[in-house]
Amino acid sequence: MKLAQFLSTAALAAGLAVSAQAQTELTVYTAFESDDLQRYKEAFETANPDISINWVRDSTGIITAKLLAEKDNPTADAVWGLAGTSLLMMKSEGMLEAYEPAGVEALDTRFVDPASPPSWVGVDAWVAAICVNTVELEKSGAAMPTGWKDLIKPEYAGMVAMPNPASSGTGFLDVSSWIQLFGEEGGWDYMDALHENIAFYTHSGSKPCKQAARGEVPIGISFAFPGAKAIAKGAPLEVVVPVEGAGWEVEAAAIIAGTDYAEEAQRLMDWAVSEDAMKEYNQGYAVVAIPSVAKPVPNYPEGVLEAMIENDFEWAANNREAILKEWTERYDGKSEAK
Repeated sequence: MKLAQFLSTAALAAGLAVSAQAQTELTVYTAFESDDLQRYKEAFETANPDISINWVRDSTGIITAKLLAEKDNPTADAVWGLAGTSLLMMKSEGMLEAYEPAGVEALDTRFVDPASPPSWVGVDAWVAAICVNTVELEKSGAAMPTGWKDLIKPEYAGMVAMPNPASSGTGFLDVSSWIQLFGEEGGWDYMDALHENIAFYTHSGSKPCKQAARGEVPIGISFAFPGAKAIAKGAPLEVVVPVEGAGWEVEAAAIIAGTDYAEEAQRLMDWAVSEDAMKEYNQGYAVVAIPSVAKPVPNYPEGVLEAMIENDFEWAANNREAILKEWTERYDGKSEAK
């Protein structure tokens, strides 16, 4: 009996060892919100038990810089949750492995690289918004802003926080969208005026909204999702969709060229555009790549879809370096320490 038990235990241990050895770990670079990482990981690994995800997470600018710095010696196998403009840059550098995920035909075409096969695919989108702490605004005596141009009025002096575009994808979509909305000269004139009212620039896209929710600053230029989440927790916050239109950015996925785990990375891509994945994204993001899956997100502001501008991602990607250089020279003095 003891021998049988020993053999059974040994067989089980051997089976577990083989199973552990068979599991592939994918190193995945991301700028997804930290709160979502474990949920996405668990959902993917449940559907793919022989693959585990090792996240490397930071803000968009830092992850983009890290990937570009590792161009000749990449450590990532895939990217899941990074700005489409960043992946366009990487595509131009030959850093991405083209792949057409299963089910890609169901995606909104704005979320898919037009090349065949595509080098990247979008999964959801975040849309610029203005988060306003109604209690702090009332204390100041200022009116509720309705759009971007309100924020340059003298009554908002020192009351606004926004993300640094060099480190935040949200910050970059703000800056690039203002140039597209107001023109090259008009965009920089607008940012000059806005800078006078800026209290500080953050290195996170969601941070200005979270700070506004906590009352640390009356107004945070951010995106809609953290505002909706803060309202659900009881924050005295209003999320304003700018009347002039809202910039937006695709969160996208791609395979890093040269990965040793191409097949597993392809399976990640397949799952990332699946309806199951869309339901996960839709818990926080009202705009997902398969529109038919999207359901209303609690406390999400109305009119977001209609406010999304015709964003020229190719232009934004091609001009990113020049835009960031100019922005840094003009305004970086008010950035928070990293």
